[in-house]
Amino acid sequence: QLELVESGGGTVEAGGSLRLTCAGLGRTFRNYQVAWFRQAPGKERDFVVGFDNNGGTTYYSDSMKGRFTISRDYAKNTVYLQMNSLPPEDTAVYYCAVGRLVGGITLGIMSRTEKYAYWGQGTQVTVSS
Repeated sequence: QLELVESGGGTVEAGGSLRLTCAGLGRTFRNYQVAWFRQAPGKERDFVVGFDNNGGTTYYSDSMKGRFTISRDYAKNTVYLQMNSLPPEDTAVYYCAVGRLVGGITLGIMSRTEKYAYWGQGTQVTVSS
């Protein structure tokens, strides 16, 4: 079984930066797809960015491209989300997700929450104006 533990959330002023961490416990996710999602109050859980470890491709939500960067450390079984130039609209709970997606991987496929079998508990990010 794989357990995901996120950390690094907090409160930051608009324009600031944060780096979120997702540590995988119990199983390596080296051969899985790994993604970050976020959910604001009263809204659906939205895809932020994902990495296909098998194909080596990174997929970004159009609205996050250029400000958010996903990276990984296989030795630590850890994935990071670097977030820069944060506006208040980025306030949300951020979740790490891991799944073994089959078939052709596209941004549309990576964006679907039901494709991921493992989820972290989430970490709150609050951007103050």
